[in-house]
Amino acid sequence: MISLLKNRMFCGEKTCNSIGQAAFLIAIMGLASRFLGLIRDRILASKFGAGDELDIYYAAFKIPDLIFNLLILGALSAAFVPIFTSLISNKKEKEAWTLVNNIFSLVLIVVIFVALIVFLFSSQLAGLITFGFEQEKRLAVASLTRIMLLSPIFLGFSGILGGILNSFRKFFFYSLSPIFYNFGIIIGALFFTEFMGLPGLAWGVVLGAVFHFLIQLPETIRCGLRLKFKIDIFDANLRKMIFLMIPRTMGLAVAQINFLVVTVLASTLNAGSLAIFNLANNIQSVPLGLFGISFAVAAFPTLASSWSTNNKKDFIHHFSKTFNNIIFFIIPFSAVFIVLRAQIVRIILGAGKFDWEDTILTFQALGIFSLSLFAQSIIPLLARTFYAIHDTKTPFFVGIFSEAANLLLALTLIKSYGILGLVWAFSISTVLNMFLLLIILRHKVGKLQEERIISSAWKIIIATLIMSTGMQITKYEISYIIDMRTFLGVFIQMGTSLLVGGLIFWVVGKLLKIKEFDEFICLVKKKTLGLRTLSEDKRDEVGGIIN
Repeated sequence: MISLLKNRMFCGEKTCNSIGQAAFLIAIMGLASRFLGLIRDRILASKFGAGDELDIYYAAFKIPDLIFNLLILGALSAAFVPIFTSLISNKKEKEAWTLVNNIFSLVLIVVIFVALIVFLFSSQLAGLITFGFEQEKRLAVASLTRIMLLSPIFLGFSGILGGILNSFRKFFFYSLSPIFYNFGIIIGALFFTEFMGLPGLAWGVVLGAVFHFLIQLPETIRCGLRLKFKIDIFDANLRKMIFLMIPRTMGLAVAQINFLVVTVLASTLNAGSLAIFNLANNIQSVPLGLFGISFAVAAFPTLASSWSTNNKKDFIHHFSKTFNNIIFFIIPFSAVFIVLRAQIVRIILGAGKFDWEDTILTFQALGIFSLSLFAQSIIPLLARTFYAIHDTKTPFFVGIFSEAANLLLALTLIKSYGILGLVWAFSISTVLNMFLLLIILRHKVGKLQEERIISSAWKIIIATLIMSTGMQITKYEISYIIDMRTFLGVFIQMGTSLLVGGLIFWVVGKLLKIKEFDEFICLVKKKTLGLRTLSEDKRDEVGGIIN
């Protein structure tokens, strides 16, 4: 059985030719990563509470994140994977690996240079993004930022490795890397802080980035990676990649500036506001990473390959199926987060210095975030769909408009709702972003099998509403039976509500004949038991997650 699972699941040894199978693997690994992430957040919340220390920690992340997103993520998500995939698909391996060496060399020079500049001016930059903090807190932010500047260097190299593995549809080690990243941060929180204090958290981030890089390196070497320091600015593929990444990088710059503005605004609020925003965002990001990101990442090479071979029919087919698969998971998860938001926050974060007041604000933020979770999960697919057709400008301009709306709403709502105003602004602008991208994609590509998407969405929404009603009733009935003042009582209440809700969703899904549900069950059986539950003809007929 173990041998069978290795042969079936480990894309480090075998490529994943199905979007659903690749997404399943990424989601399974993502589940482990997100679980570690929740453990990480529980450790941080219990050890420091939603106060000054976590505000400093999360603020210190902003500038290193900005460097990574602008210099690395834009190139990888918008340009590198489509071009590298096209070269590999067309048997141009020499050109493909020349492009890789060019990128590695550029990253080495540019990221280190930018990191050194930021290091020298970290105090001034920290003062700009956290001007609402007291002087002592601003200096602490600058100190942690200097340490964390090492992380975008390793994450930059690791991102390139991940792009290579994605192009070869080898997702195992790619999806394993975030687990090791979180593991490094946990080591910092548990051990480094004992003798370093708060800087131990920053060194944990650096350790996690090193782990993130090293875990992917052996598999990329097996794929054919042979690193050489070489920069050929006249290389046509490199120039094409730079041309494609510019709009994406500018779009990311808009988004990152917006997050910096959120940090600035949060710094003017009560201590712990920035921590609450990030902790609630981290919780709601679990299904986002498991399903929204997993399916988008898995679909990207297939979409890029279909478009590069002028197979528009397959392109639209894969897009619509992936869209349906995402909403099948995300809509029920959103409902769970809304109905059980207080229980979820209390179980995950409710320990040590994280008190009841922190819990209330965090679960209120979680509920608001969850209203836009469907849009947050669809946007990665929409963005990558545009990148697959070599259109990086549309997501950029839509991003500018949406982030402007976000900023305007934030400035307006923060006056009345404080940190929750920032969350409302984020959610509203995210929904706006998704619908604009979807409308423009429909205009550019043509029909996206909307009838199939709408039909599936309505069935999922109906099943989710019935499920939510059952969970709500169960939640209140349980509260009269057990002691809700204890961790065990809250856990039993949440667990029972989830069990009842899951059973209701399963029954209603069967009655409504939700196709994605049956396909998911078939995929789980194939992956966990090695059963071939559908014939080849039937599998071609039903499509969905399996294909």
